[in-house]
Amino acid sequence: MAKEELGYVRLVWFCPNCGSKNPGPQKTCISCGNPQPENIQFQQDEVQELITDADEIAKAKAGADIHCGFCGARNPATATVCSQCGGDLKEGKSRASGQVVGAFQTGPVKQVSCPHCGALNPETAIKCAGCGASMSEPKSIPRPTAPPAQPAKKGIFIGILLIILAVICVAILGFFFLLTRPSKSVEATIESVAWARTISIEKLTPIERETWKEDIPPNAKIGTCEKKYKTTSQDPVPQATKVCGTPYVKDTGSGHGQVVQDCEYKVYADTCKYTVSEWRKTDEAILKGTDYAPKWPEPKLTSDQRLGEKSELYTAYLKTAESKSYTYTSTDINRFMTWKKGSKWVIKLNALDGVVSMEPAK
Repeated sequence: MAKEELGYVRLVWFCPNCGSKNPGPQKTCISCGNPQPENIQFQQDEVQELITDADEIAKAKAGADIHCGFCGARNPATATVCSQCGGDLKEGKSRASGQVVGAFQTGPVKQVSCPHCGALNPETAIKCAGCGASMSEPKSIPRPTAPPAQPAKKGIFIGILLIILAVICVAILGFFFLLTRPSKSVEATIESVAWARTISIEKLTPIERETWKEDIPPNAKIGTCEKKYKTTSQDPVPQATKVCGTPYVKDTGSGHGQVVQDCEYKVYADTCKYTVSEWRKTDEAILKGTDYAPKWPEPKLTSDQRLGEKSELYTAYLKTAESKSYTYTSTDINRFMTWKKGSKWVIKLNALDGVVSMEPAK
């Protein structure tokens, strides 16, 4: 997501020696004079207001303060030597920055009671301003409880359902096995043959569709359009709606907080109904015969028609010595031409007495 800066606020810190609240940029406690420790954490003030002073904004943008490596004094990010001892700040350590302090709010921070002395403190406080104790009261860890037992009926129902599904799967596999696997072979004679050839007839037919306007074919007739959500962009784009989350404050390490919000852009575009002519099957021409000279049908077409896909099917009618009849079909013209009337063939049958394959008898 894109981060949008709203401005800067002044943070506060609580002196660990006397518990007094101090402005974030204040380097020593205003009550007891002790210097701000290096590991002190900045917090949000009870009332948050965006800074308007240009000089203070520049200090907030400068970056994290530096604690002198020799005396520990706090110095602004732009300093090169320590204001306390004159030491080279190259040996110093920059304060941690970038941590989220909390949500930005213009109203007062909710007050909570100290778990030790009862004094009211902002809910963002780490230590009590009254007694200096931690505002985090230890909580007892609840003992883990065993999950409630599932009703026996539910388990039985699931078990029965799984058994039924397994039986159905086995039945389907078994049926497929019976259809495809030969179980016996018999000899039969071809008594007759037949063929059928089919050509589909297609016609230009108006079809209504809907898609993004930019994807509509150039020869289509556009109907009604409306705006719809299409995608999300991290950067501003035309016809987009900016959607931002709750503003929050990030510690800059200088006693100030940067107020930012995460934003993204919902992109909307025109989606339209359109009509386009496409070739669709509307009829078919079929030619049949019982000879060995199969032909394709020659249908008469109108100006808005054309020939489509072709298909062919050849059938052999066989009879065994016991006068039992069988049929075998194929789409291979070369095989069909070998099915001479009166010729002997060995046909392989599946468990359902259907013909799986046939080969010339030796």
